[in-house]
Amino acid sequence: MLTPKRKLDDGYVVVSGATIASVAEAKPVGVKVIETDGVVLPGLIDLHGHPEYNVFSAWEPPKLYANRYRWRDSEEYKLVVREPWKKLVEEPSLLRDLTRYAEARALVGGATAIQGASGKYPGKEEALVRNVDLRIFGEHKARSMIDLGRTTPEDRTKMRAKIDAGEVTALYVHLAEGLDPTSRKEFTELKEAKLLTSATVIIHGTALTEDQLGDVKDAGAKLVWSPQSNLRLYGETTSAARAIEMGVTVGLGADWLPSGSQSLLAELSVARRELERQKVDLSPGQLSKRLLEMVTTDAAKVAGLDRKLGEIAKDRVADLVVLERHLEDPWENVLTAGPAWVQLVTIGGDLAYGRSDWMAELLADTAELEPLVAWGKRMLLDTSYAAAGSDTPPPRLKEIRERLLGRFPQTGPIFA
Repeated sequence: MLTPKRKLDDGYVVVSGATIASVAEAKPVGVKVIETDGVVLPGLIDLHGHPEYNVFSAWEPPKLYANRYRWRDSEEYKLVVREPWKKLVEEPSLLRDLTRYAEARALVGGATAIQGASGKYPGKEEALVRNVDLRIFGEHKARSMIDLGRTTPEDRTKMRAKIDAGEVTALYVHLAEGLDPTSRKEFTELKEAKLLTSATVIIHGTALTEDQLGDVKDAGAKLVWSPQSNLRLYGETTSAARAIEMGVTVGLGADWLPSGSQSLLAELSVARRELERQKVDLSPGQLSKRLLEMVTTDAAKVAGLDRKLGEIAKDRVADLVVLERHLEDPWENVLTAGPAWVQLVTIGGDLAYGRSDWMAELLADTAELEPLVAWGKRMLLDTSYAAAGSDTPPPRLKEIRERLLGRFPQTGPIFA
């Protein structure tokens, strides 16, 4: 069987089965080669989101809020998110369609792994992208807490025991999301619950002080930053520059469409501007590299998956993205890119999404793939994956769109 290849800026990525066989400067012979003339990078890892809600268009908050509890209790949020959500999940529930639609959105934007899917996520064994806090690579060693205050003392004790036993290696906790003392107090509560550990991943941390960031660093905990959502809801965001300077491992997440970015690529642009505003102690070149690491190598470390994901290297899992090349500097090319620049996405060596001409060249048969027009480009999307023993065929994107639009005509577009 011929093995597809992807051209790097200085060589070729050789993919064999589910993994990367080699990275070489010399052009391989006797195999199929795609000369992309683009930029090849590891699949992007989006470490914070609420995928089931990503059918909504961006929400324009009418004011700034002190913390996440204030906007969640607001009348405007009820009208633009909560009530439409109830309509979409009333029987017969469209939750499976919501999740598949969100995964397609992530995939076409270059994300091969996401965080934040609900534990009630239906059909998760047939996900289009990896879910880092559900079962992944045969294990389920990550957990999520959206509200620490809603967990019982017993649940906290049990979670700490699982962390100590190595059963949980990544605990994602929404924490200190806001600017007020109430938000900041959540960090004290986390410490008192003995849940500030090397497995802890703090999502947002907007209200954290420098001393608290020092505690995060000392514990070996990590931070996931979503600047676009923070800035829109609170007018300020996490002291990410100081966290980076202190040596805290920081990942990036696009959050959700109601207040976050349209894609992880878009979130990178916001993050760069904000780190520059915060006067991060990095040169422009160092900053570009660090930003890309937030969605690749460092993101994989945060997720506890750095032995498999986040890097283009021999024997790593072949989760790859190919971007159009518009700028000479490959780092700047990535930071300037949007979803329209995505030309090919592979997950575990499988061709998940890509240019129709490349897919036809690499695959013996493309009949099962779904044709799309994405930002003026002819693309193919693989929605055919089904778990073994499943009696229900996985839905096509066309069918999902029809069902969602039938119940909620304001469903936000993917290719926008």
